[in-house]
Amino acid sequence: MVNIDYINSDDPDLVRLSVKGDHKAFGEIIRRYEYMVARTVKGMLGDTQQAEDVGQEVFIRLYRNLKNFRGDSKLSTYIQRIAVNQSLNEIRKEKRFLSIFSRSDDSDDDREMNVQPLDNEKERDIKDYVNMAISRLEPSFRSVVILRSVQGYSTKETAEILDMPLGTVLSRLSRAKKQLKEILTDLD
Repeated sequence: MVNIDYINSDDPDLVRLSVKGDHKAFGEIIRRYEYMVARTVKGMLGDTQQAEDVGQEVFIRLYRNLKNFRGDSKLSTYIQRIAVNQSLNEIRKEKRFLSIFSRSDDSDDDREMNVQPLDNEKERDIKDYVNMAISRLEPSFRSVVILRSVQGYSTKETAEILDMPLGTVLSRLSRAKKQLKEILTDLD
């Protein structure tokens, strides 16, 4: 029996082993990328039970579809794309639900989104203010802002993750910044 060092294995080896049914290899993939997925999903959906459920669904989908991963992009990009798509699906599902069972309050507009942990009360207030503004963006703009500005991906990486042209990312980012400015002005 071969003793495998999962922690020092590279992603392609872990994918290969996972596809062959090695659960420890897949566990290492989860360990490496769970924080990234959590930040993305919480950025899109807020710090909610929904976000936790979607985060789990991301890894379930990854496991089911890992055999289809061709390696054309980095594994992190592939996982990030699943996370964004699952989050957008959840937002669409929530909108359908809300349109069928319209509620009198707009509590989904007041969802908080975790951008980064901050130390003092004033910074937390600013974070809450910005999170509220981000949560009010259209989902297509929100995904670009979360990946590019919050997660720190380059424009090229954001385009790759969202599977869209570079120009579209730049356009959405520009429009999102304008919308954020308007939202923040209205919140003032």
